[in-house]
Amino acid sequence: MSEIRIQGVWKYFSKGKVAALKDVSLTVQDREFMVLLGPSGCGKTTLLRCIAGLEYPERGRIFIGGRDVTDEPPRKRKIAMVFQSYAVFPHLTVFENIAFGLRMQKRPNAEVKQRVNNAAGMMRIENFLERYPAQLSGGQRQRVAVARGLVMEPQVLLMDEPLSNLDALLRLQARAELKRLLQQVQTTTVYVTHDQIEALSMGDRIAVMENGAIVQVDAPTQVYDYPGSLFVGGFIGTPPMNFLRGTVKSMNGAFALNLGGQPIRAALPANVQAGQDLLMGIRAENIEASAQRSPDAVPARVLVVEPLGSHLLLTVQVGETPIKVQTRMDFNIAPDQTIYLRLEPKQVRWFDPETGVRYDASGSTELK
Repeated sequence: MSEIRIQGVWKYFSKGKVAALKDVSLTVQDREFMVLLGPSGCGKTTLLRCIAGLEYPERGRIFIGGRDVTDEPPRKRKIAMVFQSYAVFPHLTVFENIAFGLRMQKRPNAEVKQRVNNAAGMMRIENFLERYPAQLSGGQRQRVAVARGLVMEPQVLLMDEPLSNLDALLRLQARAELKRLLQQVQTTTVYVTHDQIEALSMGDRIAVMENGAIVQVDAPTQVYDYPGSLFVGGFIGTPPMNFLRGTVKSMNGAFALNLGGQPIRAALPANVQAGQDLLMGIRAENIEASAQRSPDAVPARVLVVEPLGSHLLLTVQVGETPIKVQTRMDFNIAPDQTIYLRLEPKQVRWFDPETGVRYDASGSTELK
């Protein structure tokens, strides 16, 4: 078993003046791929380094496989770490880079050769074993770094933005390869990234971090479809979730949200009152755009049209609020024209404008 359990971890820098981690608790299940996602400076790498033993928390405990490792050095934690900068040794061949940890453990040469060849085969770099890092591409060097971690057969694999130095196309390819590999080896993995596409496409679960705290932990689809706060909705997604502020009013015996005088009918959280302010959140792909006026449609002025190959991304203005709308490529529209928007009611999410927390179906803002 290689479950990771983090209990109430605090970490300070600048002589205790800056809290990098604030009462962080998280459980990573055995063989789970957990992604730590958040903007730069949110504490995700610091948390990873605490798990690795490279940073010591001022408060809290860390358990790996049921064993308290908080006070243990990294070499006793049975972990492997892949760094953002690859950290391969330029004077060693690919074979010796991968074998480095085994050599330090004084493993027999026959075992070293077998395990290095197995790891290189998994990473598809078996033809590069006699080369030096300077003779490899960035993607190949990254594979060497991953193979060096896997060859140690760790209980836990820690990865700190391993694909961030690759160009866009190579990152796409490496992401698929890495996901395939980790499904094959089934090692408990904690993966740090600020790239939401990596997080959504690779992780079993995502822990979203903000200002040193974990603000939501859930499956990728849940984090995307049901963001727990304005921060999560505004950070996850390309483009991010749209937010429209309005006031609830009674209309023909039903409730509707009034946005700048334009009523929008949608299922509201329980227990809301007429006159109450709410924030409506909706994704760009859940808004239907039309050039023709229709009942309950919201008029909007087109500001920007961006052709993206598979679809158009429109920036439009509803009242005083600019929002993003995704539509088909053959939608004939130009800036300054008026279009009409229909929102998919089941895809609307409601947020408290004061706290920024999402309402659940019962009308509560206390997320489970």
